[in-house]
Amino acid sequence: MKYSKLKAAAGICVGVMVWSAVGLTASWARPPFTDQQLADQNAELLAVVDHGRDLWHGSRPSMSSNGLACGNCHPDAAAANPQTWPKWASQLNHVGTLPEMINWCIVHPQAGEALDVTSDDMIALQAYAVYMYRGASITPGLASRQTPPVPVSAGVGYPKTPSGIGVDR
Repeated sequence: MKYSKLKAAAGICVGVMVWSAVGLTASWARPPFTDQQLADQNAELLAVVDHGRDLWHGSRPSMSSNGLACGNCHPDAAAANPQTWPKWASQLNHVGTLPEMINWCIVHPQAGEALDVTSDDMIALQAYAVYMYRGASITPGLASRQTPPVPVSAGVGYPKTPSGIGVDR
């Protein structure tokens, strides 16, 4: 009888110590980034998105030999539905990725030179397209019904001043 009471008391003590340690550790935890670090990260993202927007509207001549830019068919990344990739793409004839589709569009409709899929320019194009569709829901079916219109709150869909390259107003 004495032994079981001692065992129960020891179990309670261990439990209290564990919960105390968990509570103490949680109080020592801090957010992974400071407000300034988050602001710096967001500024860097918006700089990349800006670069992607300029590319999307034709700022890199090697991406087109016929005057077309991504923005001619997809103004403000319209109908690009970047949040739906990877997916089956009839143009690629396989389940492909967004960078593959961007390159297909550069090479075929725009008659330009494909980008290295790991290049800063490809990352910027993806950043622009994805940024425009942040939070958009995915609905199966036709591309025209996959996403609602992009809310454009400041000229180009994000809080930046238009660059003047291509049609950006």
